[in-house]
Amino acid sequence: MSSKTPLTQGDGYGILIGFGTIFAMGMIGMTICLHRYLGEATDSSETFSTADRKVRTGLIASAVVSSWTWAATLLHSSSVAYSYGISGPFWYASGATVQIVLFCVVAIELKRRAPFAHTFLEVIHARYGRSAHIVFIIFCLVTNITVTSTLLTGTSAVVHSLSGMNIAAACFLLPLGTIIYTMVGGIKATFLTDYIHTVAVLIIILFFAFTTYVTSPVLGSPSKVYDLLVNASQIHPVDGNAEGSYLTMQSKQGAIFFIINIIGNFGTVFLDNGYYNKAIAASPISALPGYVLGGIAWFGIPFLIATTMGLAAVALENNPVFPTYPNRLSAADVSAGLTLSTAAVALIGKSGAIATLIMIFMACTSAMSAQLIAVSSIVTYDIYKAYFNQTASGKKLIYVSHITVVLFGLGMSIWSIALYYIDISMGYLYSMMGIIISSAVIPGALTLLWNRQSKWAVCLSPPLGFICSVSAWLVMTKIQFNSISIETTGSDVSMLVGNVVALLSPIVFVPIISFIAPDPTPYDFVSMRAIELVDDGPRNTRHPSLGETERGIVFLTGKLKFARIIAVVLTSCLVIIWPFPMYGTAYVFSKSFFTGWVSIGIIWMFFSFCIVGIYPIVENQPKSNKWKQNAITVAGGNGQGQKLNQLDHPFGISIDEKKNIYISDRFNHRIVEWKYNAKEGQIIAGGNGKGNRMDQLNYPRDVIVDEQTHSVIIADWENRRVIQWLNRTQRILIDNIDCYGLAMDKNGFLYVSDAVKNEVRRWKIAEYNNEGIIVAGGNRRGDYLNLLNFPTFIFVDEDQSVYVSDHENRRVMKWIKDAKEGTIVAGGNGGGDNLNQLSNPQGVIVNDLGQIYVVDYGNDRIMRWCEGKEEGEIVVGGNGYGNQSNQLNGPIDLLFDGEGNLYAADYLNHRIEKFEKI
Repeated sequence: MSSKTPLTQGDGYGILIGFGTIFAMGMIGMTICLHRYLGEATDSSETFSTADRKVRTGLIASAVVSSWTWAATLLHSSSVAYSYGISGPFWYASGATVQIVLFCVVAIELKRRAPFAHTFLEVIHARYGRSAHIVFIIFCLVTNITVTSTLLTGTSAVVHSLSGMNIAAACFLLPLGTIIYTMVGGIKATFLTDYIHTVAVLIIILFFAFTTYVTSPVLGSPSKVYDLLVNASQIHPVDGNAEGSYLTMQSKQGAIFFIINIIGNFGTVFLDNGYYNKAIAASPISALPGYVLGGIAWFGIPFLIATTMGLAAVALENNPVFPTYPNRLSAADVSAGLTLSTAAVALIGKSGAIATLIMIFMACTSAMSAQLIAVSSIVTYDIYKAYFNQTASGKKLIYVSHITVVLFGLGMSIWSIALYYIDISMGYLYSMMGIIISSAVIPGALTLLWNRQSKWAVCLSPPLGFICSVSAWLVMTKIQFNSISIETTGSDVSMLVGNVVALLSPIVFVPIISFIAPDPTPYDFVSMRAIELVDDGPRNTRHPSLGETERGIVFLTGKLKFARIIAVVLTSCLVIIWPFPMYGTAYVFSKSFFTGWVSIGIIWMFFSFCIVGIYPIVENQPKSNKWKQNAITVAGGNGQGQKLNQLDHPFGISIDEKKNIYISDRFNHRIVEWKYNAKEGQIIAGGNGKGNRMDQLNYPRDVIVDEQTHSVIIADWENRRVIQWLNRTQRILIDNIDCYGLAMDKNGFLYVSDAVKNEVRRWKIAEYNNEGIIVAGGNRRGDYLNLLNFPTFIFVDEDQSVYVSDHENRRVMKWIKDAKEGTIVAGGNGGGDNLNQLSNPQGVIVNDLGQIYVVDYGNDRIMRWCEGKEEGEIVVGGNGYGNQSNQLNGPIDLLFDGEGNLYAADYLNHRIEKFEKI
């Protein structure tokens, strides 16, 4: 660019410091709000590194787009368009989209085979042990270092060219705010900033597109741009392009770049732990659509920005508004990625420079945060925990993560300054990175995809491939130029040869080494399942249960074939079906075809905006906390009786993932399974009259489903025992206990309320022959905080806090794990029908937000209490006792299905009612 910059140094410092501070403070504030109001605990290492594996499709897509939108995406794609013409944007976009689409298969396999992994490297270690683990630690860290280097070198060069700001200062200030909010908020903060940054980038790209093709006084229409590109093709035709035109897909240098691009980017996706972090953080149903939608949405970004700004630079370089007029951009400026900023200044002046600086800042810092999390995860789990402190607590791991974020961020600033002073540009790094890292792509992917890849193959193939690729790169450079330097090694042909050898050499090495030195037996993938969650103590409340995990694995297994099909189809379309007919025919765009091409880019960008900007908001709208007040009877309701379509005083209820309801049919002395939408139930336990034989029950009160053993556990009240029914066989788990309510925690520990001894006890799995541990009450009957008076139903949350319906005290108590006394969280103001009172509380459930739902038996209603509030609110019922659809009559228990619908055991109406969520 010209020596005079469109912005002052003050502008540069103001934008970097101002936006960095705003985002750091904003994300810290948002993190505090999530912690305070939604229970998001970033002091949990699991939450910090994995967001508890529950991120949904829209935010996954947004995060993928953000992580893949480097400074190079915007800068280098525009430079490619400036150099090769209309083919450049497509080669850049398609050559870097297919990796994201193909990665969805690996993402599904990762979540399916290693559901509790924190990093991809843990999977390598679980399968192959220490040697392979160390090899991949090196390759993955080199990937993160290379990617971060391109971010900082490219962005700092643009900041310097636009404002004259010192390169060293820019390299330090760019990551500063990102370091702060990533350190505080962890991966959840990166998801939130990814969303904000990506939306801002998309808006600015659309602003540039409409300026170039609609409103600009110097361009203003596709027709005007087309005419200027035709003129440019005549003045300085593109070597290797059909007819020397900027308006053809047949471009020899563009095709070479395409191969370099596609190979190099396999490494930066498949070896960047950041993409595995996002797959790990995704909920099982979100991994596939998140990556596919993210890839499709990302395609539009380089495609449109380069079609707009790269071609605008070509069109305007013979216009006096062009900053370097009458000269073209130098090769050094093009390699440094200054095409975009030059075109922006030519189009809009200072406003264009500011918009460019903001856009590049957003892209850099958002992608930078993903790199910080990726490196901190590797250092924390794969280096510190694996080799220095295997029993490290969650708090210790958080400390290591924080230190890593700071040290890596500052270290990369210093490294990027060094690269600047030895004249290593963003373009050079972008083309070279595949040579360095891509030899580990195939062995890494086969770790999850092929059970016969041997340990020696995965250990030796990456370093052997690296040696071959670097040798091929340097030899080709020597053959071409008879000298080796930064300038000569940066040639397209040399880079092409090195990248191809890096990616494809393991195709030779892996099968040969696996044949020569095979593992004793084919791998069964079992050890990957052994990777464990980190126990963070009482604040870690959102881990998936074992039942959730198993359902997730089943779901992912069912989607695997579809993922492979969609990956192959989209890759074929982007790499072969769309571009090569136009390449082979050497078609030169007509004006109308060019107009349509530009229109497709703009339409695609609006589609990307919908995926990235609108869908996450719609998807994450808080669900209504209201239910239809007129219920549907889903079980019983045919009068009191013992027929299979009848119930007789239904008591405790439970539900499985298929919405089958299990009912303690108390006066029929049986447990009935009522399948979803069935007209009658089927007896699965008891039903042989009242008695104490093993095939009989005696007024059972509660039933729960143990999803780990696929059995039901029953509180057999009058027989004073807890029994388990499994595959038509029964066994007594606990006897001599006045069992009323049952609950099971995420570890499979069983909790039982003893209404006579006024206590709740906990038993470990398979240790039912002892007396259990008292976790609430047990100090005699009374109304003090350390006492209970006829405890009925119980609920256990993820941190093993126990909620007890304290029947005769008309209250619900919460006993934190190992506490000596409880706290009143609902009622406690005597019996009555006011909103601060309960009358004979029964069933109780607490949701993820800490809201307490309790059955108010004596008032024929279900109440919701928020912990710390002085009164509750009526959720359903409360319209007097009766048998109308908006009435309950002595309700006993409640439950929620996966869709949030509320079910109530309507005791005196002999039915189960379903209140649909609004």
